[in-house]
Amino acid sequence: MFQQFELAHGVKLYVRPTEQFKTINISFKWKQQLTLEQAAIRSVLANVLQYNNAEYPTNAAFRKRLDDLYGAVLYFDTAKKGNHHIFSLNAETVNDAYLSNEKVVEEVFSLLHTVIFKPNMVDGKFVDSIVKREKEQVIERIQSMYDDKTRYAQQRLLENILPNHAASITANGTVAAVQGVTNEQLVDMHETLLKKDELSIYVVGDVNMQEIKDKMEKYFQFTARTAQLKQEVEAPTTTNDKDFLHEIQDMKQGKLHMAYRTPITFFSKEFPIMQLTNGILGGFAHSKIFINVREKESMAYYASSSYSSLYGLIFVLAGIDSNLQEKAVKLIDEQLKSMQAGDITDLEINQTKSMLKNQLKEALDSSRAQIEIYDQYKEIDESFTVENWVSRWSSVTKEQIQQMASTIEKEFVYFLSGKDGADNE
Repeated sequence: MFQQFELAHGVKLYVRPTEQFKTINISFKWKQQLTLEQAAIRSVLANVLQYNNAEYPTNAAFRKRLDDLYGAVLYFDTAKKGNHHIFSLNAETVNDAYLSNEKVVEEVFSLLHTVIFKPNMVDGKFVDSIVKREKEQVIERIQSMYDDKTRYAQQRLLENILPNHAASITANGTVAAVQGVTNEQLVDMHETLLKKDELSIYVVGDVNMQEIKDKMEKYFQFTARTAQLKQEVEAPTTTNDKDFLHEIQDMKQGKLHMAYRTPITFFSKEFPIMQLTNGILGGFAHSKIFINVREKESMAYYASSSYSSLYGLIFVLAGIDSNLQEKAVKLIDEQLKSMQAGDITDLEINQTKSMLKNQLKEALDSSRAQIEIYDQYKEIDESFTVENWVSRWSSVTKEQIQQMASTIEKEFVYFLSGKDGADNE
């Protein structure tokens, strides 16, 4: 899917030449171990680097430069993947092949060099007023979670089952952690990106691989890095001795969030089987949870499950009336028990295989998604292709799915509701 080049030790370039897109997408992904403090520092740094640099010291000047490059897109972002924090720089530009005599791609590479290596600094520090402003922006982003009750409930579930673990640390950190970020920490973190963090660079578009490699070596002379991050993530163990928590807020619809544990993770050879197992349980509109909890019993406004493979956890989310919590939990549990007993039809299996296949193929209609999917799956197999992965699903049997379902055990139930909900147990 992608051709790989090593630009320096710990710095890899992945190029996918394809005529599928008229634009060229470029993504830099710096990776390090996820901690609360580092997440906060990196999220603020992403904001600080986003809007200005030494050559374009104001946001207006920088945006005008992007507009001059036929509306090129360039932005920083932060995310987490398992136990790792990902600091990204992404760009999208028109391909020179579709212009008359322009050399926009070269200009975009030059601009990427600027935003990475020439930040807007005074006397070796970032501009204090900009740092203050961007810290406030990150804090607002963190606080917005409280307005989204589904996100809030999921975060509270994670904090209860895996406190102080990467799973419960958000990519932006906490308000307190962001408030504590200093200018000196931002400078040190920028230096870490340039010299220490493991780095993967992706390019997708109708490009010549050697020309892209030459441009990378011309504009981005990254030094070798010695740190080797552990790729495989061990399924974490829960330290909370409770298995149920009910919290009350001023709201109408109840948010039921349930966590189930399985020893099967992203790096297990049975991972494709568990993808199918989750799909049948609650991953799609034909799944048992959706059909029986939402459609037949009309018990939920929405109901589905998701497989967090890097942590060996399955989450079930449902929006329900506050007085239906016990009934909903019981009915959801029954769907898993039926699978463990072998109540799995050929239709459910075939529909799920088809949905997973279509979901993956549709995602690859976007160059950005091609980068994100390959960045994940290359950890298992750098020769990853859609066809190879679909073949893994195709060979899965009912007996294997039943066996996978039997590895799933309920871990914790979190319920967020208005004042009419069930009592806390």
